Amino acid sequence: MDNIYEALRESHETQRTLCRRLLRTKPDDPKAQEIFDTLRIELAAHAAAEERYLYAQILFDDMGLSSSRHALAEHHEIDECVEAMEEARGKPEAWMALARKLSHEVHHHLREEERKFFQLSGKILSDKQKVSLATRYRRDLDRMRSVVA
Repeated sequence: MDNIYEALRESHETQRTLCRRLLRTKPDDPKAQEIFDTLRIELAAHAAAEERYLYAQILFDDMGLSSSRHALAEHHEIDECVEAMEEARGKPEAWMALARKLSHEVHHHLREEERKFFQLSGKILSDKQKVSLATRYRRDLDRMRSVVA
């Protein structure tokens, strides 16, 4: 049966793929904006659902408080980078530098989350919770993709 970590990794792979595609596309190519918009939606929807259905659970445990707060702060940094890219539309050099920064922030966060946060939270959550949270996360992720778009 599916668990929260498998569900999260699916979106993580989508984010990694979109970051790679964004960096391989010239800023003045119309596809760059399309890729960015898809990435922006995926990042925002994923963060909202993940914060609700993983981070919130871990915040209640003393062992997970610091890690959850750190992960939330990284989501905020990614949000700020996305906002800066939106403001840099029409400025190819600035936009590309911000795309590199965004890709770096996203890859760093995902790597840290998968290597550290998943292991820590795995000790806090029961197997039943992991399965239940996956279902709730997936439902909210789909809903949030529509809300954000």
